[in-house]
Amino acid sequence: MTAVPSVSNSITVRLTLPARATAVSELTGIIEKSGGLVTGLDVTASGAGRIRVDVTAAARDTTHADEIVEQMRAVHGVEIGKVSDRTFLVHLGGKLKIESKVPIRNRDDLSLIYTPGVARVCMAIANNPADARRLTIKRNTVAVVTDGSAVLGLGNIGPLGALPVMEGKAALFKRFADIDAFPICLDTQDTEEIITAVKAISPVFAGINLEDISAPRCFEIEARLREELDIPVFHDDQHGTAIVTLAALRNALRVVGKELSESKVVLSGAGAAGTAILKLLLKAGAQDVVVADQYGVVHSAREDLAADGQENLRWVAEHTNTRGLTGTLKEAVGGADVFIGVSAPGILTGDDIATMNDKAIVFAMANPEPEVDPAAAAEHAAVVATGRSDFANQINNVLVFPGVFRGLLDAASTSIDLDVMLAAAKALSEVVHPDELNAAYIIPSVFHPDVSKVVAAAVKAAVLGQSPEAVERAAVAEAGSPTGDEAELLR
Repeated sequence: MTAVPSVSNSITVRLTLPARATAVSELTGIIEKSGGLVTGLDVTASGAGRIRVDVTAAARDTTHADEIVEQMRAVHGVEIGKVSDRTFLVHLGGKLKIESKVPIRNRDDLSLIYTPGVARVCMAIANNPADARRLTIKRNTVAVVTDGSAVLGLGNIGPLGALPVMEGKAALFKRFADIDAFPICLDTQDTEEIITAVKAISPVFAGINLEDISAPRCFEIEARLREELDIPVFHDDQHGTAIVTLAALRNALRVVGKELSESKVVLSGAGAAGTAILKLLLKAGAQDVVVADQYGVVHSAREDLAADGQENLRWVAEHTNTRGLTGTLKEAVGGADVFIGVSAPGILTGDDIATMNDKAIVFAMANPEPEVDPAAAAEHAAVVATGRSDFANQINNVLVFPGVFRGLLDAASTSIDLDVMLAAAKALSEVVHPDELNAAYIIPSVFHPDVSKVVAAAVKAAVLGQSPEAVERAAVAEAGSPTGDEAELLR
C-alpha cells in the first residue's frame, strides 16, 4: 500500500525568496510535484526585493520530507532557513504539566493547603483510609504504566522511548474524560518487579491502565494485579482493543444483515489483543471462531501447544475452532463472514478476501500497515475497517479507555470484568444511530461529543447493577447542586 502525506510527518520551512510574482506558485508547485501536500503558507516578512515565507507541508515520511526540502532549495533565489518537524515541536518539553487547583496567594492559603492545616486532613485519612478518595487526587487519577517492551509497532524500545506515548495517553484521558492520568515508565521488564512496583504506587491512584507490555508477560501481570489490588486494572492493548472491535463489529453486522451467533469469524493474532478480542466475542455470543497465528490455524493437535509458556494458546485451542480446521490463515478465510486482524502487515491479498462469503466484513487493524490493503479488500468485502485515520471506519482505542475509566472512577469500582466491557461495547456501538449507519460509518469519530459520556454511563451502570438511564437521571439530578462529598462536608 502506497503511503500518503500525513500531518504526522509535516514540516514547517522558513525561507526567503525573490519578490517576483511567480515565486510562491513555483514553490508550491515544486512541493506538489514532489508528492508533498501544502497545508499552510504565511508571508512573515517583506522587503523591497525579497520576502520571508513559512511553508508547512505534509510528507509521507522523514526521508520524503528531506527530499521536499531539497526540491524547494532548487527554486531559483530560494534560501532555506530553519526546518522544523512539527511532531517534534509538539513534544518539546513534554505534553503534560501539573497545576494546583487552589490558589496560593498568602500565608492563610499556605496554612490551609500545607502546614499546619494539612495535618488534620492527614490524620483523617490515616484514621479512615476511604477518605483518601474524597480528600486527595486519588478518586480522579489513573496511572498509565508500561515497561516499554511492546510500544506501538516499534517493539521493545524501553521506558524512556515509551514515555512520549504514555504522555500522549495521559493527555487523551484529560481531553476526553477529564481524568488526571500520569505516565509511569518502569525500568524493568521482570514480571515480579513490575507487579511489586505497581502495587507500591497504587495508593495514589483509583485505577491502573497497563500499556505496551509484551505478551505473554502482560497476561500474568494483569491477572496478578487484579487479584492483589482493590482498584480496577485495565490493559488497554487487550481490553480497549476488544471493546472497540466488538462495538464496530456489532454495527458492521447490522449493515450486512447478519448475526454474530451465526457468523464464521476468523481472527488473525493470538497475542494480547487477539486473545482479549476472542474472549469478548465469545461473551457476546460468537459460536464459530477460528484463530490463526504466524504458524497457521490454532488447533488442539498442534505440537507447539504442549511447550512451556503456551497456556494462553492452549486456552485458545480449547475454546475455538469447533469445525477442526487446520492449515494456513489464507485457507481459513475461505467461506468466512468476518476477518479480524491484529497481527502483521500484508499477510492477505484482495484475492484472499474474494474467497470469503458474500457481504463479508474485514477489520485489518495492524498498524501502520494493515493485514490487507483496504482498497483491495473493499473490492470484495461489504465493510472494511482499519486502525488508520486516513481510511473510513478507524477502530481506535481512544473511543474506549477514557469513557471506561470515567465510569469506573465515578462508580468507585474496585475491579472490571467482561460484563462491564460488554456493556461498554454495546453503548459505544449505539452512539451511531440507525439513520447514520452505513458501510463507511460503523464507528463514531473520536471527537463525537457523546462517546465518552455514553460509555461512562454504561460502565457505571454495569458496575452498580443499574440501568444506564438511571445513571443518567442521577447525573442530571446532581447537576447544579453540591456533590456528595461537598454536601457531607457542609453538614
